Amino acid sequence: MLLRPAEPSDALAIARVHVRAWQQGYSGILPASYLNQLRAEDRADKYDLSHSDPSKPYTIVAVSGNIVHGFATTCPSHESDLPNHGELTALYVDPHSWGLGVGVALVSAARAHMASLGVRQAYLFTLVDNLRAQRFYKTDQWTPDGLERTDTVWGAAVHVLRFQRNL
Repeated sequence: MLLRPAEPSDALAIARVHVRAWQQGYSGILPASYLNQLRAEDRADKYDLSHSDPSKPYTIVAVSGNIVHGFATTCPSHESDLPNHGELTALYVDPHSWGLGVGVALVSAARAHMASLGVRQAYLFTLVDNLRAQRFYKTDQWTPDGLERTDTVWGAAVHVLRFQRNL
């Protein structure tokens, strides 16, 4: 498995992983009718993978051959109460690759990338009902900081919980 910066040509493969991970990981959390209508082709052009600007999102992919198994995206903080933090905005692994260490490798690479930019602390949001993700992040020393709120993601209202950790 190779970890590398995402390239524009990875957009559709990233979108496929993103959609499949949502459809399986959020089954029973979000309505099936909503999850079933998600299409990678509708998401692919939403990813900006063509820049090296540290103030914009940065995506790392886990690949073997031509297959993208997962991705992690980081960016500078958008939270007014955490101005000097980095944010892990996305960490998704194709369900066929769950349990193989892809997520562990990606979250480690994402943390290292944020640290390389001088960030010493980071945060992320996960769905309140996504206990699998919460266990994963707690194993990686992320801790809930008590902030919960409702956000809109991909047109769906979701109840999220914020986690933080030192890098």
